[in-house]
Amino acid sequence: MTRSVSLHSAPAWLLPEYVEDVLPPYAAALEGVRARLLALLNGHGYDYVQPPMIEFLDSLLSDAGNELDLKTFKVIDSLSCRQMGVRADITPQIARIDAHLLGRSGAVRLCYAGSVLHTRPDGMANRREPYQLGAELFGHAGIEADLEILTLLLAAMQTCDLEQTRVSLGHVGLFRALARAAGLDARTEAALFTALRHKDVPELTACVAGLDLKWRAAFLALTELYGGVEVIDDARAQLPAVEGVAQALDELATLARGVSGANIGIDLADLRGYGYHNGVVFAGYVGGQAQAVALGGRYDGAGARFGQARPATGFSLDLRRVLDVMAEPVAASGILAPYGNEIGLRDEIARLRAAGERVVVELPGQEAWRASCGCDRILIQAGSAWQIQPLI
Repeated sequence: MTRSVSLHSAPAWLLPEYVEDVLPPYAAALEGVRARLLALLNGHGYDYVQPPMIEFLDSLLSDAGNELDLKTFKVIDSLSCRQMGVRADITPQIARIDAHLLGRSGAVRLCYAGSVLHTRPDGMANRREPYQLGAELFGHAGIEADLEILTLLLAAMQTCDLEQTRVSLGHVGLFRALARAAGLDARTEAALFTALRHKDVPELTACVAGLDLKWRAAFLALTELYGGVEVIDDARAQLPAVEGVAQALDELATLARGVSGANIGIDLADLRGYGYHNGVVFAGYVGGQAQAVALGGRYDGAGARFGQARPATGFSLDLRRVLDVMAEPVAASGILAPYGNEIGLRDEIARLRAAGERVVVELPGQEAWRASCGCDRILIQAGSAWQIQPLI
């Protein structure tokens, strides 16, 4: 027997699944990290932009692939009657801004911060409203631009005071080169790409079953080629010497040398990111966490449909996931001040606030709730002066 459920039976305060509020002191901690990271990016010459939360769908999805399409909430615009989408990833928007609105020549550095919305979470432990902060570098096709972005990603993770950080490097171009050399059709290539991304060896084995032994062995080898930088030499020995493979491995070696001393790993099956990536890709991790807190890589040509196909590389952090792995934030404390017009009171409150103190004025009749006011000190009048004492 089925039971009907009233749409109005849920409590008014109930939020959708995998959507949540950020409460104190976590909201303040998130905002603090956001401010520090944007200051870091500004110091490296990245200009801050704020794309809209919603756009026409054909602009928002660009060439991002089916996965991003499935993650995007879609609505009909009542003004234009065109289909619109709530952004699920900000990177395509930044590519549109560079190609269509700015239209500059040479290197352009942009950064951003804002919420995105997903129709479904990436996993049971994830949210549908990540807070994405990132940096994108347009106009330079060389590995030097990728190295700048990778170095900046490592600096960003350090700025967040994260411990036991590591970055995994992969290369979509290497996979594409093997796929071209093996003569794969688009459907088979897509199936192989998905199997590798999910590290699904049984599915990968089934996908390559009809290929020649040479290519079957090459694709299966990708799942075993992970570890330290020595993996690059292992790959040179195991993978076919076809056009594009050696170049991809050379680029990975250059990046690893460029950030020597950092905790860098190589994973040739780690094809993170959306369908627009076509070169080196990054994934940043913390401690023993399986979920990456940062993703990025090269995505040349993403602005083509906006009038300018530019080289591009970048990364983005999910600040809400970063917050999950940071040290527990400490609740804010402050000074409790009386309500009134006593001589010098307002001036003293203004002076304390100007000095960076958090001063909460106690409203009349609220004395019984002092314990929950978030203050550890109290401002009292002693003769003609004002003094700060511990709040007991």
